[in-house]
Amino acid sequence: MKLGEGMEDNFNLHLGKKLRMRRLSLGLTQTKVAEAINVTFQQIQKYEKGTNGVSSNRLMQLSSYLKVPITYFFEDFKNFNDIKSNEGEQEDLNYSFLSKTFASLSKTQKEKILQILKNTFSLEKTG
Repeated sequence: MKLGEGMEDNFNLHLGKKLRMRRLSLGLTQTKVAEAINVTFQQIQKYEKGTNGVSSNRLMQLSSYLKVPITYFFEDFKNFNDIKSNEGEQEDLNYSFLSKTFASLSKTQKEKILQILKNTFSLEKTG
């Protein structure tokens, strides 16, 4: 195995998870994303599973279509050893993604979410 191959494979998995998370948060199908960047939906499946790497050109197209900065796909990337040592642990929340998503909501949507959180907190306190 060449130097960096394990990291490359893990980055493909990482990027695939980020792609899937963003696609689902926008309510898009694999077919819709595929049509937008002129590939098959099977190719999007392979990107999301980490089976295939994403070229820089495709990454730019995905970034544009999904309305995220290209750095979105690199956020929270851990190297191979960190991933190996954390296997089995619950995946960390992507706070950057949550923060950006919350910021893009309307005032009414934000108020509803905050009310849900307050209600949840109250339920936990009372048992």
